[in-house]
Amino acid sequence: MKVLVIGDSCEDVFRYGTCDRLSPEAPVPVFKPTRTIGNGGMAINVFENLKALKVDCDIITNDIRPVKTRYVDEVSNQILLRVDENDKIKQIQASEIDKIDFTQYSAVVISDYNKGYLSQVDISHVAHSHSLVFMDTKKKLNTWAHSVEFIKLNEKEFNENNEWLHTNRNKISSIMTKGKDGAILNFYDKFPIEDEHEVRDLSGAGDTFLAGLVADYIKNADIRSAIRFANRCAAWVVSQKGVAVVNPDKI
Repeated sequence: MKVLVIGDSCEDVFRYGTCDRLSPEAPVPVFKPTRTIGNGGMAINVFENLKALKVDCDIITNDIRPVKTRYVDEVSNQILLRVDENDKIKQIQASEIDKIDFTQYSAVVISDYNKGYLSQVDISHVAHSHSLVFMDTKKKLNTWAHSVEFIKLNEKEFNENNEWLHTNRNKISSIMTKGKDGAILNFYDKFPIEDEHEVRDLSGAGDTFLAGLVADYIKNADIRSAIRFANRCAAWVVSQKGVAVVNPDKI
């Protein structure tokens, strides 16, 4: 089985260091960098997690990527500052979407961080081109999302789209992720976290959840099983520092 991931990507950079004193010039900590770790984020993070879960997949994403740099205290793992550079992404060419052979894929994953790579029209076209589409989006939902099979949103995003999701609940399956409280399918079906881990870093957890959801669903065609598996993937990855890729042997 093969999966296509399409969406906007960034570079996640974590600069770890120590903060032992305040600056004499202003009431801010003096940050001394000790090490830097970087990896692909957003759609690329979904793609890398799918590969880690042994899913054959392709990705269509932007070449020029925004850079999100987090300055993190090494001892407490607290983020002191995040700097986003080149945050707007050039939209994908319609011709690039038109040449996709959707028949070779078992599922399509839309990872839309609403940075400009995919428009509502683009998403609608992709969703109409395949019968099994999973989507995680930061856009306000409307009719352009009607052909998506499963929509995954965090609690804030879900609440912002509650009315639309409720109106379309017979057409689209919604999955709300609630962090330590697990996930909810279609408003009422609750899936608590089964194996809790110490939370170190929430960065990228939603991408890992989405990848786990897709990886399990294309094998078992059971969305409840897929949500439980996705919960386990996300619960493990938040116990790691930075944006980590899931390790199947640990879940």
